[in-house]
Amino acid sequence: MKHLRPLRRETRRKLVYDLLLWAVLSVFVSAMGPDPFLDPAGFAMITMPRMVLAAAAVLVGRRWPLAALVLLLPLGPWQFTEGFATVDLSWLLPRRNVKILPLLPTSPFIVWYAYLTGRRMTRAWPASAAFCLVTVVGVGVVLAWGGDLALWVSMTTALVGTYLVPYLLGLLRRRLLQQRRVARLSVEAQARLRERARIARDMHDSLGHDLALIAVRAAGLELVPGLGPAEVKAAGELRVAAADATERLRQIIGLLREEADAPPLTPADEDVAELVRRARDSGMTVDLDLIPGPVPGLARAVVQEGITNAAKHAPGAAVQVEVSPERVTVRNGPPRSRPTAQPGGLGLAGLRERVRLAGGTLTAGPMTERVSGGGFELAVTLPLEGEEDPRRSGGNGRPGARRSIHD
Repeated sequence: MKHLRPLRRETRRKLVYDLLLWAVLSVFVSAMGPDPFLDPAGFAMITMPRMVLAAAAVLVGRRWPLAALVLLLPLGPWQFTEGFATVDLSWLLPRRNVKILPLLPTSPFIVWYAYLTGRRMTRAWPASAAFCLVTVVGVGVVLAWGGDLALWVSMTTALVGTYLVPYLLGLLRRRLLQQRRVARLSVEAQARLRERARIARDMHDSLGHDLALIAVRAAGLELVPGLGPAEVKAAGELRVAAADATERLRQIIGLLREEADAPPLTPADEDVAELVRRARDSGMTVDLDLIPGPVPGLARAVVQEGITNAAKHAPGAAVQVEVSPERVTVRNGPPRSRPTAQPGGLGLAGLRERVRLAGGTLTAGPMTERVSGGGFELAVTLPLEGEEDPRRSGGNGRPGARRSIHD
């Protein structure tokens, strides 16, 4: 019974639909044959086998429309007495009334199955073989009727209009649906990648920053006078654990982040002053200089990245933050104890992309010892609100821009 499962209807609605289709097709088939009241024998000999053929076509047509098309071949447009149009070809043919696209009562059903063949079949060779068979039948019918040139015109238009054009329309519909599906899947994939980038950014901005502050607090505990060796050891282990957790977080971010993604430009709700206050509470020395005027939208992200890098790569160093309407700078001095993280992370890479999309420039690198005694500077210049990006492309296009060696 397994080989009959494809012929079963999944729902009662489909079963009723196919029964109604067979009933209508049977009515049209009956209209093509002898009258059952005037010629019962002819009806039984001609129409009844056609009705059985129609039932078989409906039975297999839902799953295999090409098989239904072949089964309905005897009911094809092989009677050239009626047509979609009649043309006068007396200038070319002896006959005046030449039927273009012959039509029979069963022609709409054949057109439908031809359309479904192009719509559902993915391989072209079965349809090509079936159309070759249809062509052979049409040629045989024309030759049986005498091979008149008018019959060739009628037969050719019948093949094109009843079989070929519906099949091509179905094929076109299938290709359009495939393209729509590919586009939808591409949009969904891009949405997933953007969400992954957002998660990576949030993890870096929030967890990475908090872990760096924990490491700073632990380093401060190690230097508190009066602690016993056990407490100092525990504080050191806490600092190392925070550094290890930061490294694992960086690896996870590397898996989530996509280089081609544009990270979101909307910062968190916490402002720059609150961010600096939390860093000070953790034991860092941070000076904030807020120049009057509107605060750039990316100011918090820049300050957080700068403070986080200072906490990880320059423990104990003083940090100076300067925020103006069009420039954000974070500087830190040289480290006073062993750093808690390794360079090479993705924080500055993501921030650089966000600054580029905002039309600004980012420079990051070590400061000269002659000027500041060593240290690191992160500087971001952003256009004022409503000001056009002079480069029209963003990016750090400033000549001689320094490369980052920090995370």
